Amino acid sequence: MLSNKKLIEMIQSMTGYGKADAHFGGKKIHVEIKSLNSKSLDLNARIAPLYREREIEIRKMITPIVERGKVDFSIWTEKETAAETAPINAEAVKSYMAQLRCISEEVGLPFNDSQAWQLLVRLPDTTAVQASEELTDEEWAVVSSAIKEALQHLVDFRKQEGEALYRKFEEKINNISQLMKEIEPFEKARVQKIRERLEARLEELRGVDYDKNRLEQELIYYIEKLDISEEKQRLTNHLHYFCETMDRGHAGQGKKLGFIAQEMGREINTTGSKSNQAEMQNIVVMMKDELEQIKEQVLNVM
Repeated sequence: MLSNKKLIEMIQSMTGYGKADAHFGGKKIHVEIKSLNSKSLDLNARIAPLYREREIEIRKMITPIVERGKVDFSIWTEKETAAETAPINAEAVKSYMAQLRCISEEVGLPFNDSQAWQLLVRLPDTTAVQASEELTDEEWAVVSSAIKEALQHLVDFRKQEGEALYRKFEEKINNISQLMKEIEPFEKARVQKIRERLEARLEELRGVDYDKNRLEQELIYYIEKLDISEEKQRLTNHLHYFCETMDRGHAGQGKKLGFIAQEMGREINTTGSKSNQAEMQNIVVMMKDELEQIKEQVLNVM
């Protein structure tokens, strides 16, 4: 049913993972993005405080690439050097210490260096205030590049998963096509069986006269009602259309493949309702099983 042509820009899975790391100003920047299947885009972004001012830009970078899926995006940093501590404000400490000594003498209480230090560390302005970190254009360029790299890894992962899905669909479509052919011998044989069964019943009605031409007309009408030629033709068309849609590589393939799978199910169900032989019904059950596996996996297609 399907050709063995090279898989280029065919289906993509919604399941994917991408990660990238970057370095800037003594810190390591981590970017991670994960996606699972979803009917639409559900983007959850966890962004380090320094980069939150760029959240709108970050979302604009992610949205056109991932298109659909439940997406978790994270960006965080860690220091690559020893943690910096706030410098002590020496002038403030000296002033506090002198005041404590003076007050101790005035009220006649003994001065204890250990207790004084415990009090000093709790007093305001004993450490110098560090300037708040600002996001520079240079750092944003590094971060932006890391995000793009993580997204590319996500796309590569999705393509690999898409190839696996393609092969799975290829197998299932071919199985349905083969099972449909296996119905044909039973379909032809049942016409003769129906005729023989009706004639046998009429033979049992001894002495009853009947119009053989009318019997032939009724028999033709009955057989036409059980005919599955149209169902087989429509199912064949749906199988081909499913394959063509997989090969086109456009956005929204998953939804379209899902619609086609539904139409395939209708034809298989109608075939089953018209199958009045156990062998045919068994084959229809196997076709349904193959189709259900397709429907489950179609949910993962972009």
